[in-house]
Amino acid sequence: MLVEYKTVAKEAEITLIEKKSKFIARIKPVQTQEEAEAFIEEIRKKHWNATHNVPAYIIGINQEVQKYSDDNEPSGTAGLPMLEALKNHEVVDCVAVVTRYFGGTLLGRGGLIRAYGGAVREALRAAGIVCMVPARKIGITVDYNHSGKIQNELLTQGIKIVDIEYLEQVTFNILAFPDEVDVLRQNVQEYTANEFIWADGEEVYHAIADRE
Repeated sequence: MLVEYKTVAKEAEITLIEKKSKFIARIKPVQTQEEAEAFIEEIRKKHWNATHNVPAYIIGINQEVQKYSDDNEPSGTAGLPMLEALKNHEVVDCVAVVTRYFGGTLLGRGGLIRAYGGAVREALRAAGIVCMVPARKIGITVDYNHSGKIQNELLTQGIKIVDIEYLEQVTFNILAFPDEVDVLRQNVQEYTANEFIWADGEEVYHAIADRE
């Protein structure tokens, strides 16, 4: 059974300047630890001349894998506040890397914590957060004379239509959330006088905007 979780909507990059130090934060949705490590390595190669490339990531719906590195910044001042920023936003399956180019002025422990954590928070805002919600694939097949009413019902309820097949009959392939299924089926049955085929498919994730 699938469980709802949050992740970032897309890859994003932001830049912050703190006392002449440049902090470039990148964040990306990933599915595996291998993907996260590959992204980190990609950034390290791109910014090989940076003072630091600090990574943090969380993999797994239950945060099974949590990893960070301070990359030679003072212990606890870089990777840890980045990880905490991800955890505070309750996102998983994502990786963040903050690249720092030293500007000549020491920031101190507090300054570093604020800079690295703040850079990830800004990157999260730029990427956006989505809820990955379990939904059911369903096929609804009806005669052409009922198709207009059914399509209008789907649009009225705001149910996602994946595609429509026009053959001997019309099949609407949709994604429906669990709390929508019973009402939808009753309405289809009513509109078609029980002349329809209902095919339950697999449970999949459907991304919607963060509901907080």
